[in-house]
Amino acid sequence: MGVVTKRSSMTFFSDGGDHYSHRVRIVLAEKGVTVDVLDINPDDKPDELADLNPYNSLPTLLDRDLVLYESKVMMEYLDERFPHPPLLPVYPVARAQSRLWMYRLENEWCPLVDEITKGAGGKKADKARKELRESLLGVAPIFQECTYFMSDEFSLVDCCVAPILWRLDHMGIELPEKQCQPLFDYMTRIFARDGFQASLSEQENDMRG
Repeated sequence: MGVVTKRSSMTFFSDGGDHYSHRVRIVLAEKGVTVDVLDINPDDKPDELADLNPYNSLPTLLDRDLVLYESKVMMEYLDERFPHPPLLPVYPVARAQSRLWMYRLENEWCPLVDEITKGAGGKKADKARKELRESLLGVAPIFQECTYFMSDEFSLVDCCVAPILWRLDHMGIELPEKQCQPLFDYMTRIFARDGFQASLSEQENDMRG
């Protein structure tokens, strides 16, 4: 713990290949937060992490005496702690809708991504790959309605969606260009953002050659 207390800035324990860590790094970059990002090997975690986080899990965010170890909690904390630019809508109804979209992503897409990227492969991964591809095909048309995910403003929902879309090639998911053009246009807009580019780890840069 002594090492931690000497750090002057916020510290983020990050897995450079993990989409949950990536979403928080996007928020940090979009906000321009001064942060010490530590790229941690999930198979060789430092003892310091277990001292801070009862689950010894990644990602973990340390801000002075505050330790957070759930990505959505981190994202909302950062949005409140650094209010500009805001990444959640101001109005309660729109804010609740954004949270619902994040909840749906967490329940529908994230388990499939985890099965593909962290599972042992085989039939389960193939099934997850097929399900995620079909789901993306189904939602592709909605991306022509707004600049960002169901919104004209970049939000925390986009911060959750972007890491998944960045990993499509890496996960072996190919989408038909004609049918998914609105989705591809959205990906181009998101990936070109300064915040997104700044958020990428070395591993993530290698995912899309």
